[in-house]
Amino acid sequence: MAVGTARNEPTAPVWWRTDVVRWLLFSLVCAGGSLGLSWVGPVVPLPAPLRGTGLLLAFLVLPLASSLVPVLFLRRVPRRQRKMAWQLIVPLMAGVAMGIFGDAAGDEVALADRGVWTEAVVVRMDDSGTNHCDLRAVDGGEITPSLSEGDGCHDWVSKGDRLRVRYDPAGVASPTDDPHGGSDGAFLGTLFAVAVVMGTWGGVRQSRWDRSYDGR
Repeated sequence: MAVGTARNEPTAPVWWRTDVVRWLLFSLVCAGGSLGLSWVGPVVPLPAPLRGTGLLLAFLVLPLASSLVPVLFLRRVPRRQRKMAWQLIVPLMAGVAMGIFGDAAGDEVALADRGVWTEAVVVRMDDSGTNHCDLRAVDGGEITPSLSEGDGCHDWVSKGDRLRVRYDPAGVASPTDDPHGGSDGAFLGTLFAVAVVMGTWGGVRQSRWDRSYDGR
């Protein structure tokens, strides 16, 4: 018995390293996809259908996959007894956040690269929920998309007001009245690192549970 145990002991670290590498790569793909797909849309810029598909993958599909795939990967555990390691909730939430803030960061890069400052007139102000202002340049040119509350469509703004905004001539990045912009680089980097670390940890735990399941 002692010899058999000695032969089996070295295999445990090998399984552990394999699990770490596998789930690390998977977490990198999911987190990197959520961040990259949301960021690249306004920067390239991508056509509306492609950008919409990319945002759907970034906001929903990849964050869900980061949490659900490790659970579905359980093969020995009966379906009714399967559960999710708590660590896998983190990449789900972080992935959604990266999709949202990555899109905003892409807007900033796009405006810094091809944005144009102009005087604009508010032609419609929607304050039914989050404020949105439809704008038109004073020379008659259309400005799309609408100006959001966080970018300058404040409560005191009304139809007919003039605003100085920087907009995207391609009509992809959201306009803003902020001359400096904000950098979410550190925040996005933190989200990415947390999603990868916790996703890897959760995946390893799921695999270990699957291998150790004895059917009782």
